[in-house]
Amino acid sequence: MIGELIDGPLWYFAFGVFVLGVIYRIISILRAGLKKDFSRPRAEGSAGALRTLFSRFIPRRDVATRGRLTVIAGYLFHLGLFALLIFAQPHVTFFSERITGFSWPALPYWAFIVSAELAFIGLLLLWLHRVLHPVTRLLSSIDDYVGIGLVFLVMLTGCLALAQAFEPLRLLHLFLAELLLIYFPFSNLMHAFTFAFSRAYTGATMARKGVNA
Repeated sequence: MIGELIDGPLWYFAFGVFVLGVIYRIISILRAGLKKDFSRPRAEGSAGALRTLFSRFIPRRDVATRGRLTVIAGYLFHLGLFALLIFAQPHVTFFSERITGFSWPALPYWAFIVSAELAFIGLLLLWLHRVLHPVTRLLSSIDDYVGIGLVFLVMLTGCLALAQAFEPLRLLHLFLAELLLIYFPFSNLMHAFTFAFSRAYTGATMARKGVNA
């Protein structure tokens, strides 16, 4: 009974909350609008927006030097999680059956293990930095720790479920993933979508002022 609920109605409810919540948050940002800029632009804002949107994927040398730990950990976690989410064989099958209707090549088992290890290392390093560094500890909120905890548990149960092929573990993994989907639009995890808006806005604003951001 519980398994049927997790595998069926709860999944569709969680996915619906995730999609509608993300759309609502994005529309709210767009509807907020921008303040009127009365100064004479020195360059085209759209070009600066595109430049900053993509150039920020590579950190500046001074940032990479002073924040080497968070830069490396951030890349390990995000790239590893992306590989797991999109290219793990169970996910490819799940997405093709329930969302996309088509599949794509999946990671071999060894690549899955490497991606999982990189993602875990990156996440744990980011968590330790958040807890131990006085500035990030002061700036952190309950929301940050709840998000980290949910992501960690989803990753952990997913790896255990794949390794042991145990049905209760698969259901636990899916249940935690559904909780994460419901929580996602109302948390700081929304930065997975909103980072593009903040980067583009910064790049456009600075370009109009003649600053290469």
